[in-house]
Amino acid sequence: MPHLSVAGEMGEQGLIPTTDRFGTALSDIVRCAGCSHMQLKRIPDEEVLEESYEAAASSDYVEEEAGQRATANAILERIEVFRQPGQLLDLGCWVGFFPAEAEKRGWHPTGVEPSRFASGYARDELGLEVISAGLFEAGLPEGSFDAVFLGDVIEHLPDPAEAVRRIRTLLVPDGLLVMALPDAGSRLARTMGRRWWSIIPTHVHYFTRASMRRMLSDAGFEVLDIRTQPKKFTVGYYLDRLGGYSEGVRRALRRAARAARLDDRLWAPDFRDRMLVVAALRPGNGPASG
Repeated sequence: MPHLSVAGEMGEQGLIPTTDRFGTALSDIVRCAGCSHMQLKRIPDEEVLEESYEAAASSDYVEEEAGQRATANAILERIEVFRQPGQLLDLGCWVGFFPAEAEKRGWHPTGVEPSRFASGYARDELGLEVISAGLFEAGLPEGSFDAVFLGDVIEHLPDPAEAVRRIRTLLVPDGLLVMALPDAGSRLARTMGRRWWSIIPTHVHYFTRASMRRMLSDAGFEVLDIRTQPKKFTVGYYLDRLGGYSEGVRRALRRAARAARLDDRLWAPDFRDRMLVVAALRPGNGPASG
C-alpha cells in the first residue's frame, strides 16, 4: 500500500554515500502491511545502479577518517563478543577504514567495493586487499569467512533477500553476518516521515527490526543481537547535513561551532534510528548454494 510520496531525481552527484537531499527517493515508497518493510514502488534497473555505484566518488568520508575508524572499532568490539578474529569479508567497504581497523585487531580482511574511486583509495592509500567488483561478482571462495560485514549496504541492494542467501554460501558453518543500517521502524523515522534523513536517492529498501528478523530467519539465520549503533563524525560534518533542511540554520550553527572551537570535535549522537544486527547461521543451516 502507498506510504510516502517522495519521488525525485538522484541529482548531479549521482549515487554517493553522503548527501543532504533528504526526503528524496528514486520512486515513491510502499510498505508491507504484514511485516512493516518498506521499499521503492519502482526498483531501479540493476544495471543502472551498478554503473552508478561503480562511478561513485566522494572525499567526504576520507576527510572524516578519525570518526570512521572510531565507528569501525565500536562495531568490531561488538562482533568480537560473539566471535574471535578470523577471516573477515567487508562487502561494500568504500575507502576501507573498517577493514583497516579490523586488521589491527587481528582479523584477516578482504574488501569488495564497486566504486573505482573508493576501492582504489583502499588499495593505494591503506594497502588493503580490496576487489573492485560488484558485491557478488568477485569470485569469492565459498565457506571461507568467519564473518561478513555490510555497513550501510543492504538497503542499497535491489534484492536483499537474495544477497543474504548468497552471503550464507560464503560463511563457515558457524559464521556471522553483521549489518549496520538505518532503522525505518524507529520512533524518529516514524515521526519525521518523508523528511527523515535516511530517505535519500541511494536507498532502495527501508528495513525495520521486524522485517530484518524475518528476512534473516527465512534465509536460515538466527539473530543474536540488534541494538542501536550511531556513527561518529565531526560536529562540523553533522551540522553541514542540516543544509538539507535549512541552509540558514546550517550557516548559523557552523559559525557558532567554529567560534566555540567545536567544528573538529568527534561526535556520535544516538538518535536511535540506526541498527547493528548480528546474526549466525542456525544449526543445521550451514552454507548452501543459492
